Amino acid sequence: MPDIRFVCLSDLHLGADNSVLTAIKPGSIGTDTSRPSAVLSQFVLCLRELITRNEGVEKPTLVLNGDILEMALCDVNKAAMVFERFIELVYPQDGEALFNKNILYIPGNHDHHIWESARETKYIEIISAMQPGAELVSPLHTTKMFASDLVNEYFLTSLLRRYPQLRDATVSVAYPNYALLNNDGQKCLIISHGQYVESIYSLMSTLNTLFFPNRKKPTDIWDLEAENFAWIDFFWSTMGRSGDVGQDIGLFYAKLQDRPQVEKLIANFINNWLEQTRRPKLLEGVEARGLGWFADFVFSRLSPLEKQRTDQALSPDAQRGLQSYIEGPLLGQMLRENGQHIPADITFLFGHTHKPFQQEINYTGYPQPLKVYNGGGWVVDTVQISPLHGASVLLVDEELDVVSVCMYNQATSVDQYVVHVEDCNRPGDARSDFFTRINACVNPASEPWKSFSDAVAEAVPAHEQLLQTKIAM
Repeated sequence: MPDIRFVCLSDLHLGADNSVLTAIKPGSIGTDTSRPSAVLSQFVLCLRELITRNEGVEKPTLVLNGDILEMALCDVNKAAMVFERFIELVYPQDGEALFNKNILYIPGNHDHHIWESARETKYIEIISAMQPGAELVSPLHTTKMFASDLVNEYFLTSLLRRYPQLRDATVSVAYPNYALLNNDGQKCLIISHGQYVESIYSLMSTLNTLFFPNRKKPTDIWDLEAENFAWIDFFWSTMGRSGDVGQDIGLFYAKLQDRPQVEKLIANFINNWLEQTRRPKLLEGVEARGLGWFADFVFSRLSPLEKQRTDQALSPDAQRGLQSYIEGPLLGQMLRENGQHIPADITFLFGHTHKPFQQEINYTGYPQPLKVYNGGGWVVDTVQISPLHGASVLLVDEELDVVSVCMYNQATSVDQYVVHVEDCNRPGDARSDFFTRINACVNPASEPWKSFSDAVAEAVPAHEQLLQTKIAM
C-alpha cells in the first residue's frame, strides 16, 4: 500500500492571535508563546496517527506552503517561538520524529521575508565566490520549479539546530513554485502558496501600466516577482516589526469588518488631521466635509480580501486570478524548464485563501483538467461562522497521488466539526489506493480525531470573540 511521502501544510499563521494554533493567555487577548495551543497539540497527534501507519522506514518530508510564520501582524520573535512549539511536537527530543530533517519551505505573502532574507544571503554567497572585477549577476527573484535550486534558509535552520536532536536539520526554500515529476515525466505535482491569485499582490505591476500605458503586466514569473516583491515584503511581511504601528495595522484590518468602527476611524483621521494641520476656523468645516467624503469613498471601495469572502470557496475575482496565474506565469515557467513539455496529469496545491476545497478545473494550455487542492487556513478571519473556512492537510504518496484530510470547517454546532478525507474524484469514480488507505486511518469518532474536533470546536468561537473584542477597542 502507498505510503505518505510529503505532508503539505499552509497558512498556519503561527504567532497570530487569530490562529487556532497559537495559544492565548486566559482572560486576555494576548498570545502565550510558551506553550502550544490545545488545537496544535491535538493536530500533531493526528499527524502522528497518519504517519506511523507508513509501512516503510523512510520519513515523509514536511512541506510548509506559505504563511507559516505570521510576520505581517506579529513580532518575528513571537512567531518564531510558536514555530518552536510546533517543532518540539513533531521532532520530540525523547520520541520518534514525524518527518525527515530536511524541511521544504515555500514562502507566502505573510512570510515573504523568509524568501527575501534567503535570496539576499544566497546572493552574498554567489558574489563572494566570484573573482574581483567580474561582472556581477543579478540577485535571484525566483528559484527553478523543476530540479529546484533550493536556497538555504538560515534563520529557521538556526532555530532548529538549537535542539540537540536537530543539529543536522535544514530548511530549504523554493519560491514561488515547486514541482515534482514521476519517473516517466507524465505526472506532475506543483506546489505554490497562491498569493498572486489576488490582484492586490501584483499592485505595483498594475500601477505601472496605469502610469505608463505602453507597459504590459508581466507574464513571466521572474518579472512578476521582480516588480512586486518590495511591495509584498513591505506591507504584507514586515509590518509586524514596525513597533506600535505594526500592531495597529492588525487592529485596522479587524475594524474594517464593522461599519460603525470604520466611521469611527474616519472621524479619528479627520479630527487628528485638522488638529495637526491647524487650519483657520473658517476652513475647518469645508475641509472636514471634504476629508470625510474622500475617506468614506476609499473605505467603501476597499475590496475585501479573498479570505474574508464567505459566499463561495473561490470568488469570481479569485477564479480569474487563479486562471491567469496558471495559464500565464506558471505555464510559461513549466514550458521553459521542462523542455516545452506539459505533463498529462497535473495536480496543483495552493493555500492563501483560508477556504479548503478540491476540484478538477480546465485551463487553456493543459492537455487535461488540473486537480486543484487548497489547504485552507488555521485562522479566524470573521466574527460570524463561515462554513467555507477551515483547514486541510494535503498528503502526497510516492506516485504523486494526493488526498486531503479535511481537519475542520467552521460550524455552528460541535457535532459538525468532523475530520474527513477528500480527493478530486467525481462521485462514482474509482478511488486511488492512497485514498483508500488514508480514509481507513481516519475514524472521526475515535481518538485522536475526536479530541482534535472537540478542541477546534472550542477554539473557533473563542477566537471569534477575541476578534470582536479587538474590533470594539
